[in-house]
Amino acid sequence: MHSHQQKIIEQFTQQAVPFTQVAGHHDAIDLLVDVTHPVPEDTLLDVACGPGLVACAFANYCRHVTGLDVTPAMIEQAQKKQIDQELTNVTWKLGSCLPVPFADSSFSMVITRYSFHHFFNPSEVLAEMMRVCRPGGKVLVADVAMSPDNAKAFDQMERTRDPSHVHALTTTEFERLMHQSGLKECSLTRYKVDIELEAQIKASFPLPGDAEKLRSMITEDVGVNRLGIAPERKNGQIWYSIPIAVYVGSKAS
Repeated sequence: MHSHQQKIIEQFTQQAVPFTQVAGHHDAIDLLVDVTHPVPEDTLLDVACGPGLVACAFANYCRHVTGLDVTPAMIEQAQKKQIDQELTNVTWKLGSCLPVPFADSSFSMVITRYSFHHFFNPSEVLAEMMRVCRPGGKVLVADVAMSPDNAKAFDQMERTRDPSHVHALTTTEFERLMHQSGLKECSLTRYKVDIELEAQIKASFPLPGDAEKLRSMITEDVGVNRLGIAPERKNGQIWYSIPIAVYVGSKAS
């Protein structure tokens, strides 16, 4: 587990700046705000906050936002974004999410975006998120949700692009996880993130030789869709779409 955490840190130290330059990573943040309905009294924790894109957006609606991430370079980028936006109600915490380094019932809202596919035990991370959420508070998880028919091929592709990738939950696994969590009134919203292949390769740091493998995997999948990302050619570029599931529910009082 420790070696995997180091792999995450190594990958996202390199991705810290390029991550913010992938247009798709800015998509649908407003949707996350819309489905959680934050109020001015909310205190929010963003688990695996990365460069702070989501945390800083929520800071415009909440009393206070805390961002937690294991990669120092990501926290540095988040701090820069906070300064650029002149936000005074955000703090950053360097640390792991197993366990989440906060006391029980510390926050009225706990969220995470695009992180669960990096965890060996997403159910344990979700349990930690619920632990630090106060009774009646909201928990949101947004991540890749693949068809069971495509999950194996998608995982192979993503591990080629990013060696810290573990497993994208299938739609069935995601539904089961959220059902077993104990969250009340849990709702599901879906969207897709459109990505241009060469921009994504530029923002990624695969192992030597794997960039060309990745390019071939996706290019050869045009018109086939074995990967579940529906790649297509547009104006001389290859574009594909990552399916995202957003679950949000309330912790029992």
